[in-house]
Amino acid sequence: MAALRKLAGSAAAAAALHSPLTPPPFLICRRGIASKLFVGGLSFCTTEKGLSEAFSQYGQVVESKIMMDRVSNRSKGFGFVTFASEDEAEKAIAGLDGKVLNGRVIYVDHAMLKSSFGGGMPIARGPPEPAKEN
Repeated sequence: MAALRKLAGSAAAAAALHSPLTPPPFLICRRGIASKLFVGGLSFCTTEKGLSEAFSQYGQVVESKIMMDRVSNRSKGFGFVTFASEDEAEKAIAGLDGKVLNGRVIYVDHAMLKSSFGGGMPIARGPPEPAKEN
């Protein structure tokens, strides 16, 4: 019985956390706690340190991350920069979007939430099976 009370209490607490009055977590990130930017079009020779230095002129960079290919261990040509505040991120977007970094034009925008691709369906391999006639 005590376990049911505890479960009911935790369900009520979870419902209170996701009430219509509290904003969803992705809005909290976009409203001032931290703001993550997507940076596309990076040169393969751009390092995380270089990316951080380029963006630090617009505010406090919390983290810079360049996405690497697992097999070749080479840059995929895009990365993410996290700023301490939304205002700094907006200044970085205005100042660096469409500018040249290490010989390549970079594109800067707010990072989107990660979405699942394919809906869990496996990728088809080979030709389709012929239709069976009845």
